[in-house]
Amino acid sequence: MIRSTFAGFTTAHLGMAASQRALDVTGQNIANINTPGYTRQRLDIASLNTQRGDFYNTSSNIKVGFGVEMTRISQLRDPFLDAQYRSQISKLGTTDAHAAGYEQLATIFDESTMLGVRNAFISLSSSLSTLSTESGNTENDTAVRSNMQVLLNLFHDAANRLNDIRQDTQQGFAATDIKDVNELLENIAELNKSIKTSHVLGNPALELQDQRNSLLDELGSYLPITVKYKDQPVGPGQTVEVLNVSFTDTNGKKYTLISDGYAGFLSTDVSGQPVSLSLTDANGTTSQVAGMTTNPVTGEEEYVEILGSGTIKGTLDLLNKSGDFDQTDFKGIGYYEKALDALVDKFATTFNEANKSVERNPDGTIKDKDNLIPRDLFTTSDGSNKFTAMNIKISDEWLNGTYGITITNNVVKDDIGEDETGSTGNEVIMNMIKLLDSTSHEFKGGDNNTKFYTGTFHDCFAALENTLGIDANSANTLLENQIAVLNQTSNSRDGVSGVQLDEEGMNLLHYNQSYNAAARLMTTLDEALDKLINGTGVVGR
Repeated sequence: MIRSTFAGFTTAHLGMAASQRALDVTGQNIANINTPGYTRQRLDIASLNTQRGDFYNTSSNIKVGFGVEMTRISQLRDPFLDAQYRSQISKLGTTDAHAAGYEQLATIFDESTMLGVRNAFISLSSSLSTLSTESGNTENDTAVRSNMQVLLNLFHDAANRLNDIRQDTQQGFAATDIKDVNELLENIAELNKSIKTSHVLGNPALELQDQRNSLLDELGSYLPITVKYKDQPVGPGQTVEVLNVSFTDTNGKKYTLISDGYAGFLSTDVSGQPVSLSLTDANGTTSQVAGMTTNPVTGEEEYVEILGSGTIKGTLDLLNKSGDFDQTDFKGIGYYEKALDALVDKFATTFNEANKSVERNPDGTIKDKDNLIPRDLFTTSDGSNKFTAMNIKISDEWLNGTYGITITNNVVKDDIGEDETGSTGNEVIMNMIKLLDSTSHEFKGGDNNTKFYTGTFHDCFAALENTLGIDANSANTLLENQIAVLNQTSNSRDGVSGVQLDEEGMNLLHYNQSYNAAARLMTTLDEALDKLINGTGVVGR
């Protein structure tokens, strides 16, 4: 079989066309070198040979291909690096939410640059010392009350600011985080439909795939997602690649977030505590992934959160977990609320107990030394029997002068002028001063009355600052390490998917040379054909 005369021209033409298209792709890459989310493209080619095999073959009938075939334009992506990047950014999202929460809390307990609780306790101790030397002076009692009020104002301010942080975080969680996740899920599902339609029509839709990959990266910062691709039949002998996104909880249960063009969504309830979160998957099944649930073994209500990582988990940790007070692994806003309330309750009950007074007869002797009369310095504004940083207030009786700081609970002098008990006449006040300086106070908080500190009142407050500082420093250190790891993964991924100017420049030279070579082949074939047509059969003319 004689090969077609013009087959070589076809080979040269296909080579020139492939080189020209490769130059176009290279130019597209260079043009988008600064485009966010752009993935480097490549022309995929294959050798073209459409000849059938012959039953009989000879050395003169050697099969030669017909050139090159352009199969498609593809993106250069490494699925493993994509999965690794999304796993790292999910962990980073958790730590980032923790660090951001600690940064807000630090403004409440950091007293390094302001006069706060420490100064208030010092002023209170000083005013009590002055009252002890002039115990009958009502102005000194008023000074003590004023310093007490300053201290309570600081407690109120801390409680209000904690509540503001909680409210702002809850509203931001519902109005921003959950809304953003649902929009991401919906947008990715819509892109799935558009990409699928484009593939059916023969358009690779690479730019749409770039948009989808960027949205998947963003979604991965909120939830630990898994991305799977599969071929879906759309006609006889024709398939298209579709994308499914799933989430696996800490118990190993899998939830389908996106299935082809269908998407699930998240919903939350921030009206009470703890904040709950539910997930409705792409199949329409709703499951609670955070909130109160009944333990199937003990039958008791307990908080459950089964998110592995992500910004959503970090925010829920901040809102719902209280560390040692609820036996969880994170000290969120609740820890500092409960610890501050425990400090205030211990302070109020201790000083109310210390200010109790004996009832005296008209001659000054004690009626019943074993039954002291309450003279509460503090009460609650909401009528409850538990003091908190929000509800503590100066008692109305102390405020209107019905009574003040109790001076002594000892009897008066006897008939011969001797003190029957060795009283100094101001032992109640001195006891209050000692109570301020006592390092044996035990502070307990939470529903389980968990002890979290032993020491003075001010040292307890300072311990909260130290605890917050340690946790914040740990979160920031972990955040820096995770950012470094994420950047390494991102650089590795960009090494595959990103446009490298030097490499594209080399490709320009390479494809230009291949184009010139194919053109030279066509010129050579033209010269040979010219010789065949015009240079043969002229003998004897």
